[in-house]
Amino acid sequence: MILGPALAFYLLARQLGINTTIVMADLTEAWWTIPMYVLAAFMNGCLEEVVMIGYLFTRWRQAGWQPAVIVVVSALIRGTYHLYQGFGGFISNLAFGLLLGWLYTRTGRLWPLMIAHALIDVVAFVGYALLAGVADWL
Repeated sequence: MILGPALAFYLLARQLGINTTIVMADLTEAWWTIPMYVLAAFMNGCLEEVVMIGYLFTRWRQAGWQPAVIVVVSALIRGTYHLYQGFGGFISNLAFGLLLGWLYTRTGRLWPLMIAHALIDVVAFVGYALLAGVADWL
C-alpha cells in the first residue's frame, strides 16, 4: 500500500528533475552484503520509529500538544531529514510520516510501524539493486 505510491512519486519526481537518482548497491561484493542491508533496514525502521513516534509523540503529548499537531510536526521533521534524497524524498517521507503518525495515534503500537518501515527499506536497499539490470526505468 505504501510502496506503490512511493515508487510512483519517486519516478515522477525524477522525471520532473526534483529528485536525486538512486545509486544501486553492489550486492555481489560479498556473500554477506544482502543480509547486512536487510539488518540495516530493520535497524533503521526500529530506531527511526522509536525516536520519531514512540519517544517524541509521548514527550509532546506530555507537553500538552494536540495529536494532530504532533503528527504533522513529526512528519515535517521526518521529511526534512530526508531532503538529501531530493524534494521527492521530502514529500514521500512527509506522507509516510503522516500515515505512520496517524496509525500510531489510532493504535498506540510501534511494532507494526517498525516492521512496515523495515520492509520498505529492504525493498529500497535490496529490491532496487536487484531490479537495476532488469528495469531500466529505475
